[in-house]
Amino acid sequence: MRGLGTLINVVAIAAGTGVGLLVGPKVPERMRTTILQTVGLVVVVIGVTQAAGSRNIVFPLVALVVGGIAGELLGLEERVDSLGERIRRRVERDSDPTADPKQRSTFVEGFVAATLLYGVGPLAILGSIDDGLRHDPQLLIVKAALDGLVSIVFASTLGWGVGFAAIPILVYQGTLTLAAGAADRVLTTRMVIEMTAAGGVMVMGIGVRLLELKQIRVASLLPALLLAPIGVALFAR
Repeated sequence: MRGLGTLINVVAIAAGTGVGLLVGPKVPERMRTTILQTVGLVVVVIGVTQAAGSRNIVFPLVALVVGGIAGELLGLEERVDSLGERIRRRVERDSDPTADPKQRSTFVEGFVAATLLYGVGPLAILGSIDDGLRHDPQLLIVKAALDGLVSIVFASTLGWGVGFAAIPILVYQGTLTLAAGAADRVLTTRMVIEMTAAGGVMVMGIGVRLLELKQIRVASLLPALLLAPIGVALFAR
């Protein structure tokens, strides 16, 4: 069944969030902080590993710089934040002006961080292509297990906004699955490598955000995932 992997992935994110919300209130604040910092460190390591796979770091570098400029012109960071806020208000039916601003901020941060982390990795791209082209959901099932575990940790510290990351992931991976034939014909191994490297740098940025070292505008870098393979197609030898 085409799209089965994405459906399993979405269910895993929702289930992981549910578990995290049940466990979270029972975990002391200092422990939740330590857990989130640990996840942040691991996310940075994952990003470094992905970025280190580049055969020529110039491709992801140029893609990220040009993509960052394009992303800022398009206001992608604000759009993603706004999407998270609209979802929060829709779920709550009516925004409470007396609600704790920190709680609102945590919802949006959880939504943004989870959406970006679940979407920019190579498993999301390659898994969706395999699912759509060969009806093989194996890669996405592996991704679902990882995302489910991360959702437990994220939701226990960042709250229920994490679960709503399943919505853009459903749209994103579902679209890739439907367009798998065209994507497989266009993307070469080298394109995927440099796109993954660019995504790795973005993942590092998510880790830095989780560690609260710097609020890097990762969403603004999203066009790099498109520009990196284009650069390879035009200039790689």
